[in-house]
Amino acid sequence: MSDTGLYTLDDMDICSVPVPERSSSTRRSRGTSGSAKGITATTPTSTAISTPLHAITIAVSSRTLFNMSDERAIYESDGLESYVKYQQDHENEPLKKGLAFSLMKALETINFRLLELYPGSDEIFDIVLMTNNHAQVGVRLINSINHYGLSIERFCMTGGTSPINYLKAYHTNLYLSSDPLKVAKALTEGIAAASLCHLDKDAQLSEQQLRVAFDGDSFVQQEDSEKSTKTYMLSDLSYDHNSKSATQGPLVGFLEALGKLQKKFYAKNERLDCPIRVYLIIKKGGSAAGVKALKTIRTWGLDVDEAFILSDLSATILLDQIRPHIYFDELTLQPSSEAAIAQCKTR
Repeated sequence: MSDTGLYTLDDMDICSVPVPERSSSTRRSRGTSGSAKGITATTPTSTAISTPLHAITIAVSSRTLFNMSDERAIYESDGLESYVKYQQDHENEPLKKGLAFSLMKALETINFRLLELYPGSDEIFDIVLMTNNHAQVGVRLINSINHYGLSIERFCMTGGTSPINYLKAYHTNLYLSSDPLKVAKALTEGIAAASLCHLDKDAQLSEQQLRVAFDGDSFVQQEDSEKSTKTYMLSDLSYDHNSKSATQGPLVGFLEALGKLQKKFYAKNERLDCPIRVYLIIKKGGSAAGVKALKTIRTWGLDVDEAFILSDLSATILLDQIRPHIYFDELTLQPSSEAAIAQCKTR
């Protein structure tokens, strides 16, 4: 838990961030499916299309992408059949935006910028909607995606079974869910995963820049804690999508892939205007802790853009100013037998 005390799961289905419409020119057609506009709402499918070879695949649950609290209440009070009927009766009514919405927009911005700099490149983010909803509910989900102009072309609708079983089939690099138990299960399967929580549900997050923050205190623990952290970060649980031998754990693998995209902008002299920005926050330690944390993140291939050494000052105001989409705190980087190990704090 962050010392800010602002992260809770109680209202994780609420997101009031206003998101303007984006021109269809920012959307990109991949494979043979065309853009999401080309997906017919009457033919929902859970079949994956060809994945770009070097893409970073982000699987997001329907309840993180959309605010489905009202629909969830119907399911809990009236049962599955009433829930499905309600979704079908309202399938032309777009769902409200959820916790991951601004994050998805930021990823699309990165893709657009990368394709401007590297036309035809497949080193981009690829989004999969991963849900245990019934396929009949998929009509409303796809209609909502089309309504907001999101570039999501891959879907997995499991009809009540766990979507975790299908993450590897979709070559998932990072799984985002509002259910910490599913996140913990994904981690045990060797998939980098994060649960989504709010810092400030009224905050407006950037749609033009992906902001990733690290709690650097995680890197300066005592020797036994450090060994445990290294075991998790560099575990041999990772799933190898390219049939290459690897020993790095799922989280490090995702961060390395993120660093490669970061450096593609640097190679085009876009460092100061890079749509991927990394922050380091040291709350307890001094300069020595800062150096150790900076070097640790550097070994993952990531460059830290902004570093803050607070020496016991509260990080609340700082985090409110940064407004990161993803905040890796102590619980993220230190393993535990509880589901909290998956708590990569995502706004």
